[in-house]
Amino acid sequence: MSDTSDSINKGPVSTEPVAASWKDCIYRQREELARMLREPLALLANKCIAHWGDREALNAVLLSGFSSIPYCTHLYVLGGNATQISDNIGAGGVVAGHFARNRAERPYMQEAMPAWGFLLSDAYVGLATHRPSLTALQVVVSGSGTLGYLGADFDLRGLPVTSALYHEPEDWRQVKGDPAIRSTLFQQSRTESPMDRNMAVALSILEELLTERGVFQCQIHFSSSQATIWTIDDPMRYRILDHEVLTDPDICLVYPPRAYPDDATIPPEDIERILRAMQALRTVDTTIYLRTASVNVVNGMVSLTFSCDGSHYMRYDEFLAKGPAFWTGPSA
Repeated sequence: MSDTSDSINKGPVSTEPVAASWKDCIYRQREELARMLREPLALLANKCIAHWGDREALNAVLLSGFSSIPYCTHLYVLGGNATQISDNIGAGGVVAGHFARNRAERPYMQEAMPAWGFLLSDAYVGLATHRPSLTALQVVVSGSGTLGYLGADFDLRGLPVTSALYHEPEDWRQVKGDPAIRSTLFQQSRTESPMDRNMAVALSILEELLTERGVFQCQIHFSSSQATIWTIDDPMRYRILDHEVLTDPDICLVYPPRAYPDDATIPPEDIERILRAMQALRTVDTTIYLRTASVNVVNGMVSLTFSCDGSHYMRYDEFLAKGPAFWTGPSA
């Protein structure tokens, strides 16, 4: 049996150009935000030097400069020990309750300050808002040395998205499941479900829905005898087909005929092959067997979750190229 529970393993390395990953998109987004913030924060920090130690004067500087920091929710000034020496300044003015607050334990104060004196922190969950946030810190330096920091907080909801959404990678991935399930794997045996007893009818219905009735994604729960489907007519809502539905071909009358999606990755003639291959993995072994599977005709991805709770994600053609022997053979 293939090790369906390795933490995250990848299949053969492709020689095709690699699309931007989610990490690439985060990096680009952060670079653009830093570019927008670095200069105005440095200018405002310089204006704070002459008023260092004067709470009211620092508040006045931050109030006058607040509009120059795009998308900012709060500005404040910290001494060298991370204790706040100004109030918080927001779009509505002074926000009381933060003067003399020590921020030394906050996530952005734990990060290493770059040599150029500007830091855009990693995102964190805000204490007051309980929402994803980030902070920009600008070191304030006078002729006598470092005085402290100018801080600017940002709510991720208010920040512009400057990087295109990444594409989900298509390489084969395996994800480890629940250790408690893995530890008792060989103490369990597959119990025939109602779907198992009527598999031919259930899969024929699902093939019809996927190829002729506008269903573009289907998740099949073999053990609980149900399927969850998404349609091109109503993609934001899923529908659950229980065992009773999956034994009645009349259900196809409920879903109007729809042309197969033009942007589908999976050819319609391969849908039956995919479903039959999933059926084979469900019944090939009584100990290690398929519990849940999904197929998306648009992105061409197939997912498999086995009785050991390990999950696989791969392209449909790679899945079809791996027969049952791959999953159950002695070298797997």
